[in-house]
Amino acid sequence: MPTTITVAQAADFLKQHDNYLILTHKRPDGDTIGCAAGLCRALRGLGKTAYVLPNEDTIPLLGGYLEGLTARSGFIPDTVVSTDVATENLLPDSAAPYKGRIDLAIDHHPSQEFFAKETCLEADKAACGEIIWKICGELGVMDGDIAVPLYVAIATDCGCFVYANTTPHTHRAAAALMEQGIPFQALNKRHFRTKSLARMKLESLIIEHMHLYHDGTVAVAPISLDLIAQAGATLEDTDDIAAFLGQLKGVLHTATIREHEGGECRVSVRTKADELNATRVCARLGGGGHKAASGCTVKGTVEEAERAILAAIDAQLSEPNQD
Repeated sequence: MPTTITVAQAADFLKQHDNYLILTHKRPDGDTIGCAAGLCRALRGLGKTAYVLPNEDTIPLLGGYLEGLTARSGFIPDTVVSTDVATENLLPDSAAPYKGRIDLAIDHHPSQEFFAKETCLEADKAACGEIIWKICGELGVMDGDIAVPLYVAIATDCGCFVYANTTPHTHRAAAALMEQGIPFQALNKRHFRTKSLARMKLESLIIEHMHLYHDGTVAVAPISLDLIAQAGATLEDTDDIAAFLGQLKGVLHTATIREHEGGECRVSVRTKADELNATRVCARLGGGGHKAASGCTVKGTVEEAERAILAAIDAQLSEPNQD
């Protein structure tokens, strides 16, 4: 039976095992990549053999943090760990052979499905990177090479410390990582203050094609493949695009719909959590995540996906209890 363990117990587990393979989730963000990279380097600092499984969805912006860490072809692990993965359905295709044999899951999602033999879950943390930082403290390993990806993990999952999920613990973890002498200003510029011309064109087209509902408090952005092509954008240009609509004055809740090949749309929902629970909205369509930030996948066109997510939002808004 799967069990839940503390940070201290997770550190003990990591000390006792070896020959690690670390898994990230599909469409990887800074948190899952940063956690995998930081944990891998920490384990190597203990003298362990550790690699990160290559993730076919990794964009170049994040891929650099895994340099020298990805598993070679044919590597057979003894211990499999996942970082920032709430459900096995979120594992990329490359991780399919490891479904059902994950030894330890380290996560911060309230929607965690406890698929691993052991799970270290702290759902009150803004980023999984905060948990890995705590584990590193228990392991007694930390340096600049570990701190850089963990800082990226934390900063990207709380929008450079402006999202509502940011807590005093988030700031304490980030401060401790900064004390390792990392180039935090350059990291913040790379991830939050640098955009390609194509990304800016795409944002302009999103504003042109978005729709407002509920007296302008709900914004929905259907981003079709044609729209992306019109902007001359790539997959990397759409990274964290879900945060864009939330900058609009008066908008409380947003849904960003990205069309993908194969007839499916991936929907990212961001909400004012005390008024609309994003997890419950996306759960109505088979997804999940956090109260203020969740996602789901809808089969069909962007128009069909927009109707589906609007129906889910309307149904959830009619619920008397959003907790």
